[in-house]
Amino acid sequence: MREIRLARGRAETTTKAYAEGLLLYLRWCGSTERDWRTAARDMGLFMLWLRWTPGNGGQRRTVVPGPGARPVRGDGRINKVLTAVRMFLAHAVVNKEAPAWVLEQVYELGDDRDLPLEARGESGGLRYRLRARHRLQEPESEVDRASDEEVVAMFRACRSARDRLTLLLLARVDLRPGQTAGLHRSDLHLMVDSRALGCDIEGAHVHVVRRQNENNAWSKSTKSWAMPVDFLVVRAFDLYTVERHAGVAV
Repeated sequence: MREIRLARGRAETTTKAYAEGLLLYLRWCGSTERDWRTAARDMGLFMLWLRWTPGNGGQRRTVVPGPGARPVRGDGRINKVLTAVRMFLAHAVVNKEAPAWVLEQVYELGDDRDLPLEARGESGGLRYRLRARHRLQEPESEVDRASDEEVVAMFRACRSARDRLTLLLLARVDLRPGQTAGLHRSDLHLMVDSRALGCDIEGAHVHVVRRQNENNAWSKSTKSWAMPVDFLVVRAFDLYTVERHAGVAV
């Protein structure tokens, strides 16, 4: 976990997700009396265990699948757990804590012939790569984004200028909730020319900065960038400023 978080610079939420996946793997090894260093040979059984065994909050702790039973974890969740386990075992092999043949159990040697032409490179030669042995085919699903009618309905239901500004930042600027809640007023440069503020970016925009805030909101990405905003967001911010100075909302 230290390597994932500190050496590779992964976000806290990513590190947390990897830790949860490893906890499931170690729990499976403990409950089936397998050594985690060599249990990769039975990864298929681990996938079956993931699909049907409830977590700590489940009422039933045994695997009892049947006709029409609903899996405990979907294909996407299982793939994320397997990714964490593969990285964990590869790290163990590199550090001589697990035998080298473990990598053969979780990876297979593949080539680029199954890749699109755009991804094969320009050299024309055959290139080899490691491919995960255990991976489920996730069903394709469309992202259920709020429609324009739903955004307008939520906008009309807002009771303050601050709520309307928050909604527009989410819907029109496409910020994450944590990024929106972690904004400072100094992050919004809404003039045509912001050089007086020490910013060379043209047009109205908002800076997304990763920082520690009093409300514990923060941006997942470790990088900072600027997003352009339109006149509706500028207008909403003006109304929010008027409302704030009037003492209606803080």
